[in-house]
Amino acid sequence: MASSKWPQRRIIVLLTFVCTAVCYVERTGFSIAYTAAANSAGITQKSKGNLLSAFFYGYSISQVPGGWVAQRIGGRRVLLWSFFAWTLACIATPIDPRHNSAVIILIRVLVGVAQGFIIPSVHTVLAQWVPPHERSRSVSLTTSGMYLGAAFGMLFLPELVHWSGPRAVYVMEALMGLTWAIFWHFYSIDPPLSEHPKASAAGFGAPADIELKSIHSVKAGEENGLLAAATKENWKKVGGLEISAAAAATAARSRTHIPWKKILQSLPVWAIVVNNYTFHYVLYVLMSWLPTYFDQGLHVGLQHMGASKTMPYVVMFVMSNVGGLVADYFVTRKIMNVAHTRKWINGVGFVVAAAGLGIMPKISSVQSAIVCSSVILGSLALGRAGFAVNHMDIAPRYAGIVMGISNTAGTFAGIVGVNLTGWILQSSSHGPADLGSWRLVFGLPAVLCVFSAAVFCKYASGDRVFE
Repeated sequence: MASSKWPQRRIIVLLTFVCTAVCYVERTGFSIAYTAAANSAGITQKSKGNLLSAFFYGYSISQVPGGWVAQRIGGRRVLLWSFFAWTLACIATPIDPRHNSAVIILIRVLVGVAQGFIIPSVHTVLAQWVPPHERSRSVSLTTSGMYLGAAFGMLFLPELVHWSGPRAVYVMEALMGLTWAIFWHFYSIDPPLSEHPKASAAGFGAPADIELKSIHSVKAGEENGLLAAATKENWKKVGGLEISAAAAATAARSRTHIPWKKILQSLPVWAIVVNNYTFHYVLYVLMSWLPTYFDQGLHVGLQHMGASKTMPYVVMFVMSNVGGLVADYFVTRKIMNVAHTRKWINGVGFVVAAAGLGIMPKISSVQSAIVCSSVILGSLALGRAGFAVNHMDIAPRYAGIVMGISNTAGTFAGIVGVNLTGWILQSSSHGPADLGSWRLVFGLPAVLCVFSAAVFCKYASGDRVFE
C-alpha cells in the first residue's frame, strides 16, 4: 500500500528508521530490566556480563545468512519475518534470573538470531531504493533510529521497571515490534524488477554503466513518486531509457552469483570490517555497562538522573544525521571526492571518540560523565557516515552481503567487549565501585579507535570494487 503523495523511497527510509529504533528500544530495555532483576537477586558482575552477551552469539551467526537471504528473496520479506520471530521470543522471557538463567540465555540467543537478519536486510532494501546522491543521509537517518530508540529506552524504561517490574518492559517491546511489522506489511513494497533505476545498483534493473544516467534522467519523476509505479511502457516516458532483456538477465545473475573470494580478499572491505568492529565494541560496552557505571561507580541510579541520561543517545541521533548531510554535501558539491569524504569524516569521528574515552575514567561527577559519554558516542555516530555507508560505494550490488560480514565483526565485538568488561570489573579488588577499575574498560576501545581510523584512512576506497 504505497502513498501517492510521498515518494515510495522516502516511506521505505522512514520505516527502516523506525525499525532500527524499535530494535534498540528492545536491546536497551532488556539491559535495564535484567540489570534491575539481577541486582535484586545478587547476580555477580561476571554472570551478568555472560548473560548480557548471549544476544550477540545469536546475532553473530545470522548476519551473513541474513545478507544472503535478503539478496535472494528480498529484504522486505526477511524484515517482516525477523520482527515476528524476535517479538515472540521477547514476550516469552522469564523474570527471575536466579532460576531461569539458562532459559533467558537461550531466549536472548534466539532474539539475537532474529535481529541479526535485520541490518543486512535494511541495507539491501536501501541499496535497491536510494540513489547515490542520497546514500549518506538516508543510511545515516536509518541508523540514527538506533540511538533515538536507545534514548527512549533510557528515559522511560527505568521508571517502567521501577513501577511495574521487568515483565512490563518485555511486553511493551513485543507490542512495539508487532506494531512495526504491521505497518511494514501494509506500507512497504519491493522495487519493480528491471524498471526501477535505483534498484540497478543492488542487482536489479539496468547495468552499472547506465545507472547514473538513469538516475539523473528520472530525478523529476522520483520527486513525485512516479518511479515506484513505473512499467516498461511508461519507463520511456519517465526516464527516457529502455532496459533490455539482456540487462535484466545480467541483474538476475548478480543475485545468484556472489564473488565471495573477491569480497573476502578485498582490503577496502576489511577497512570497513575493522571500523565496524571498533564502533560496536564501544557502543555495546557503553550500552550494556553505563547503567552499572552510573549506579555503582558514580552512585547514582538511572531512575534518579531524569532526562539527562538520554543525552548520549540524543547526541548520537543528531550527529549521525549531521554526518550524513555533511558527507552528501561534500560529495554533491565536489568539495571532496567520495573516498576523501568517507576517510575524513570517519577519521574525525573516531579520533575524537578516542580522546573522550581517555578522559572518561578520570571523571568523578555525573554531569561530566554524561557530557563525556555524549562526546564519545556522538563522534562515533558522525564517523558512521564514513565506514557504514562505504559498503554501498564499493559494492552496491552486494551491500547486504558486505554489511553482513562487517556486522558479524561488530557483533563479535559485542561478545568480546561485554564479556571482557564484566571480567575486568569482577577481577578488580573493589569491583565497579572503584573508578580506577574503569581505566582499562575505557582505555582498550580508545586504542582501537585510533587504530581503526588509521586502517580506514589507508585502505578505504570510494570507487565501485565489485560489479
